Parts: sequence; structure tokens; C-alpha cells
Amino acid sequence: MLEDLPTAASSPTVWPAVYPQGYAVVDVETTGLARDDRIISAAVYRLDARGEVEDHWYTMVNPERDPGPVWIHGLTSEMLEGAPLFTDIAEEFASRLEGRVLVAHNAVFDWQMIAREYARAEREVPVRQRLCTIALSKELGLPLPNHKLESLAAHFGVVQQRAHHALDDARVLAEAFRPSLHAAAADGVRLPLLECRPLTEWSDRPVPRQSSGYGSYRPTSWRPSRKRPACPYPNPGRYEDGKPLKQGMRIAFSGDTSVERELLEDRAVEAGLHVATSLSRLTSLLVTNDPDSGTSKVVKARQFGTPVVDEAAFGQLLRDVEPASER
Repeated sequence: MLEDLPTAASSPTVWPAVYPQGYAVVDVETTGLARDDRIISAAVYRLDARGEVEDHWYTMVNPERDPGPVWIHGLTSEMLEGAPLFTDIAEEFASRLEGRVLVAHNAVFDWQMIAREYARAEREVPVRQRLCTIALSKELGLPLPNHKLESLAAHFGVVQQRAHHALDDARVLAEAFRPSLHAAAADGVRLPLLECRPLTEWSDRPVPRQSSGYGSYRPTSWRPSRKRPACPYPNPGRYEDGKPLKQGMRIAFSGDTSVERELLEDRAVEAGLHVATSLSRLTSLLVTNDPDSGTSKVVKARQFGTPVVDEAAFGQLLRDVEPASER
């Protein structure tokens, strides 16, 4: 369904010329958090360059499987049975996103779920950049007790009516994003935009419908199924600032990345580095775009004194990885 909404008067704020020309504030509800989970509802609020609402759109989506945590999103199998498949709404959804910056709360999750659905449909999402409102609130230094949507909403006096309903979550986020955007513009804050790269590889195995509840599905694979071989090189120790990476170094990743995480990990492996799934005293380097976050890897990196670089710096280091020492 589509409803046109009135546009408020434009703010007299002198607007940064480098800011985007439009935004698509998005929320999706899903069958779960894993990479094989599916979208069951989606909402988009389209905003103009200054954050004024142009229109909104909402749909349920039949995931063709168990809907997962109904106690969270409230969408039962019966409610979703007659809903369109993702392939049925892909074109309309894409038209809502095209030419705009995708805005979401914890944007990497919404982006990856959307990108995977389009990969299944053998289509490309018309989005090139995303903006996470958690990252923006950090850039603005908002005094929030945590990074939940409800805390951001409360800060700006936005009232939530139906938490975990895609349309209401998108509305709340749109209402909270507008003053955030204006505050950023007034202070000349750089918007924390990240690149959206579409998925180009997808393999799937049938996932049976089950009634035993959330989390009972075999995972599918987003890249050709294979187990990475063990790194053939010994760990030469920690990365030192100003020096090149060396084959065998243990690299850990944390948080949102512009490049799809598995592709980034593949590049590291191809360069002769050891990709670690956890962080320990043996970790050579942590790659994260948010070194101030409270993720377990970032916290451990602080405790152990593990060197930290962002994704862009890591990309530069990957260009010239030093060969391993002869044993």
C-alpha cells in the first residue's frame, strides 16, 4: 500500500552540498538473524534531501517457511500464507530504494537481508550507499544510554506505537532521523556513509518447512560451499604501525564493513593471512570501522593491546603483504 504524506516547510539551515539528495528509511522483520533467514515484512519511508517525508510503503512477505520468533514480530504462518513472495514485491521495493541512501538502525543487518533476498531473486538492489543511525548518533555525540531504537526515539520525543512492526519502526526511525540529519547539517558533520556492494554469488539448498520453531533450519551458503584450508604460514606476531602485513598474521574482523564480510575475509586468506573468528592475545590485527564500539572483539583488543585499523587502511595493507619467513 502507498500513502502520500504532506511535506513540511523546508528548514532555513544552510545545507551541505555534499549531502545526499534523498533517503530511504527502511525496516525489515525477518524469520531470524542467520544468513539463511528470510524477510517477512518490509517498510520504506522515502525522505527528500532535508529529511522531509515524501511517502511510505509497507508489505508483508511470504517466506515460504516457518516465520520464526512470532512472539517478537507478531506475524504468524496464517497471516503470511496469502502474502506475496519476495519476487512479487522486488520491483516495487527496488523503486522505493532507487537513487537514495538506505537508512536503517543497525543498517548492516537490514542491508544484508535485503541484498540476500535480491540475490535469491537473481536481481541487483539499486542502492549504492547506506547510513546507520547508530553510527550517526555517535558522530553527533548524542547522550544516549544505549544504541537501541527506543532510546534514539525517546531522545527526540518520538512515540513508538508498535515495536518490531516494520511500518512503525520505519516511521519512528524516520522521525528520529530528520532532527539527526538537521543537527549534522548545522554542525557540518560528515555523514557516516558506507558503500553497498550487491551480492553476486549465491547457492542455496532447500530449507524444509517446519513447525518446531525458530532456529531449527540447516544453513544455506552465500558462497560456494568450501572449508577454508588452514593457513600454511606461522604467526609472525603482531602488526606494527607503518610496516606491512606479513603472511601468517592472525586477522580478526568486527562490525559493519563496506565490502561483504566473506569477500573481505577471502581476500585476506588469498594474501596468506590467517582469518580468526575470535580475538585472543595471539591476534595480530583487528579490523573495524568502529573502534569505539562495545563488541567483545573491540573490548578484548583494548585489554590485550591488539593493534586496530579500519577497513580502508586494511585494504591498503592488503596490496603489499610481505612473504612469510622461510622455516
